[in-house]
Amino acid sequence: MTNYHSQFRGDLAFLSNMYPCHFTIDDIDYSSVEHYFQSMKTSNVEEKKSIIETESPVEAKKLGKKVTLRKDWEVIKDIVMFDGVFAKFKQNEKLANKLIHIDDSLLIEKNSWGDRYWGVDYNTGIGLNKLGKILKKVKMLLLLSNLKK
Repeated sequence: MTNYHSQFRGDLAFLSNMYPCHFTIDDIDYSSVEHYFQSMKTSNVEEKKSIIETESPVEAKKLGKKVTLRKDWEVIKDIVMFDGVFAKFKQNEKLANKLIHIDDSLLIEKNSWGDRYWGVDYNTGIGLNKLGKILKKVKMLLLLSNLKK
């Protein structure tokens, strides 16, 4: 049986995109990966600004559902997610160390809200687990960059 981490809560809450964490991309400061990801869904400057400036990642997600979706979103969303997750860990040494020291078991973001793209549906076990795969890739890149030091 495969060992895995699921439901990014408790000791694993830092793996969640909702985890409060400051980082900068293109001279813009973000409060969480969720803020970054949701703000990148739109090209509308005002919509983007309102998402970035909102207090909580939950509110950022709500606002992201109402934006004018950029035309290329389906093409770039995986890259956007990777960029946000990588920046989060690359710019926050404590979080990077926590990710690096998680065992090599498969990271699966099981969820109860039916997200079968970024995670795996808790009830059915079905999903692409894109976020888990991105976390594993970021972990490997962090390990490689530590080896080069």
